Amino acid sequence: MTSGPAGGPRPRERAEETTAADAGIRRFAELWSGAVHPVTATTMSRTEFEAHLVPLARRLSAALASQPFDTAPAYEVGAALVGAQCTEPEALPAILGAIDSHLVPHCPPDPPMADEEARTRCTRLQHALAAGFVRELRKRERDQHEALSRAAEAARTEAEKALHASEAKFQAVFEGAVIGVGICGLDGEILVVNDAMARMFGGMDFFRPGRNVNEFVHPEDAPGVHEIYRELVTGQRDHFRVEKPHYRDDGSVLWTNLTVTLLRDSTGAPQYQLTLAEDITEHRLLRERLRYEATHDELTGLPNRTLFLEHLDKVLAGESGAERFGVCYLDLDGFKAVNDSLGHIAGDRLIKVVAERLQACAATPDELIARVGGDEFLALVTGPTAQQDSAALAGRMLAALEEPVRVDGRELLVRASIGVVDGAAGEIGRAEVLRSADITMYRAKAAGGNRYELADADSNARVIARHSLTNGLPAALERGEFFIEYQPLVRLADGTVRGAEALVRWLHPTHGVLGPDQFIPLAEDTGLIVPLGRWVLEQAARQARDWRDAAGGDGDRLRVNVNLSPCQLSHPSLVSDTVAVLEDAGLCPSALCLEVTENDLIGADEDALRPLRQLADLGVDIALDDFGTGYSNLSYLRRLPVSTLKLDRSFTRGMQRAPIDPVDVKIVEGIVSLAHTLDLAVTVEGVETAVQAEYLRGLGCDTAQGWYYARPGPPERLHTLALADAS
Repeated sequence: MTSGPAGGPRPRERAEETTAADAGIRRFAELWSGAVHPVTATTMSRTEFEAHLVPLARRLSAALASQPFDTAPAYEVGAALVGAQCTEPEALPAILGAIDSHLVPHCPPDPPMADEEARTRCTRLQHALAAGFVRELRKRERDQHEALSRAAEAARTEAEKALHASEAKFQAVFEGAVIGVGICGLDGEILVVNDAMARMFGGMDFFRPGRNVNEFVHPEDAPGVHEIYRELVTGQRDHFRVEKPHYRDDGSVLWTNLTVTLLRDSTGAPQYQLTLAEDITEHRLLRERLRYEATHDELTGLPNRTLFLEHLDKVLAGESGAERFGVCYLDLDGFKAVNDSLGHIAGDRLIKVVAERLQACAATPDELIARVGGDEFLALVTGPTAQQDSAALAGRMLAALEEPVRVDGRELLVRASIGVVDGAAGEIGRAEVLRSADITMYRAKAAGGNRYELADADSNARVIARHSLTNGLPAALERGEFFIEYQPLVRLADGTVRGAEALVRWLHPTHGVLGPDQFIPLAEDTGLIVPLGRWVLEQAARQARDWRDAAGGDGDRLRVNVNLSPCQLSHPSLVSDTVAVLEDAGLCPSALCLEVTENDLIGADEDALRPLRQLADLGVDIALDDFGTGYSNLSYLRRLPVSTLKLDRSFTRGMQRAPIDPVDVKIVEGIVSLAHTLDLAVTVEGVETAVQAEYLRGLGCDTAQGWYYARPGPPERLHTLALADAS
């Protein structure tokens, strides 16, 4: 493309782009009009309606590409559509369906954006448009209702005046009223109705002689309406208002907004009932349609999260009459892979099939299945046997998903994980139920998936405690809640202390002192292990310097061991951070030993080993920790930049008491011989008895640590060891 003076498109090219964009908007308006015009109450022709939609389409197109994204124009477009008489019950689904299908293809955002982002924006615009549509429709209904109420009040007033002053004048008002008007005796017998009332009920034949309002009973009558009516005819109240359904003679249902007023004679005694009726059937159907769309999933037709939670809240509050309940939380295993590989359309088709199968599992009206997320479903079971029934439902759902789902010519295997929780109504809150179901579902997923698990209070408590610790980790480092204990490393040949391993602890304000196995995995999951590891390295290096200064000439032989996690090994600043810490502490590299577990180095390529080689070249010792717990492939030791093997305690446990396990002796003897052949030192962990220490010394092990020498403790204990048999 050639450019104009400022480096952008020339005027002609900009005009061509504008023309193309405008053509897309007009095409969208044409498709939109074709979908919506047949189901509107507008008096405009199809051509006029399409022209009316063009500026609204332009506003939606601009909103789709707005930066920052703003849904307010869509809200206003929804209100404008109500003004265009798009008020029939079928209109809103048609409006939203056309936008969903045609807005993004014909009015793509400029500048372009990812298809997923454009579809997300389009969905949010539909939500905003629906909200504006409903709000304007409710406003219009309210305005109409107020106008009708004023007309009804005027009709009532005029009727009272006419009854007392002029029968002829009353008859004129009665017949000319635009709303239904009827007069009944206090016993309920219908005396007279106007033409508007007769039309509502299908003709004057409905009000045949002897017809009584007490016959107009409907199952959906509001609670207490009959008591209110009794109060009116006995003179205890002058009027009441209610929405009430009626059966017509043909069996159809008429919904009316009734205002019933007591007419008194000149002495104030009750004489007649005056009924004013407004036909609200269409408005009622529209409200029900909007209510359905607000409480049901658009893709599957299942109840959505809103409706599920309404039912659950009623059960938990004891309003449903059910004594016990069960909840199944189902999440598909690996559904993201379907979307990523086959696309969202295929994913939607899979979800629809899954929803149909799950819905078929609901055996009774006491079982509700809902879709609450992309691939998440919730089931609610109520009744005295809800505990057994919910587990049975979970089993049926898993069985229903066993058969592969065929999508676009492919057979897809569907697996799911389900968490099942049950309880007594009125004893547990919604948040606790959902949290327990979610935790239990993830337990099922962690156990391999394609199964269900029952909620367990102890398991839930552990997960909640883990979550609490995870959330508290960042602040704990800032507040200085971590501290380090040191476990001495003893030279077996002469019993002298050669250094110590730094072991971090967390002094938690609630749980007390926590060992590294309780929080290091959490720190690795959150990435906090990098700053925490650097802090441990800094503290250990300073302590090693203090030991060196305190010991004088003998201090040069002391060494501090610090553990490295997999996250630290792969962090790009490992070498530079370590060098900086040593320089700040004034410590030579040989005074530091970094411990790396065997499993972390299995299969590591040269890129992964490069930082360790660089540190080893600087003089830092590298120890292979927990040796023997991995594959124990001795051949790979030659390519690793390690200087020490730390033998796992499982190999020497059989040496703690006489007679010594000869197999353990042979294994340790072989490892020590090989290590020394490769010029590697051997450190043994978990030494607990004098017998064990003596055998290890005889086998040629270099250093050892364990409770026989000292438990981990404060740094000042390093030079005051009291050797005692831990047994």
